[in-house]
Amino acid sequence: MTYAELQEALLILGLGKRATLKEIKTRQRELVKRYHPDAGNAGDPELIRKVNAAYGMLLDYVSEYRFSFAEDEFYEQNPEERLWMQFADDPLWGKR
Repeated sequence: MTYAELQEALLILGLGKRATLKEIKTRQRELVKRYHPDAGNAGDPELIRKVNAAYGMLLDYVSEYRFSFAEDEFYEQNPEERLWMQFADDPLWGKR
């Protein structure tokens, strides 16, 4: 997989630069329900194939992703915890 292919998959599913696994799965289900020929509307089989291929590519990417458990990454994902650590000793704001 190339970076361009990864970006194309994100574009097909209508996702931004950051997405959770739950968001990826939800978006794929929405698109399949909307465009599937069996849904009672004039579905587009080619679009469904593209959506499913993009979904598969993103799942492969996510399953092979190496997560960072570094402290700086933790605080980037949990900004409220960074604030807590910054002001934990403050007599006014501290004390959970």
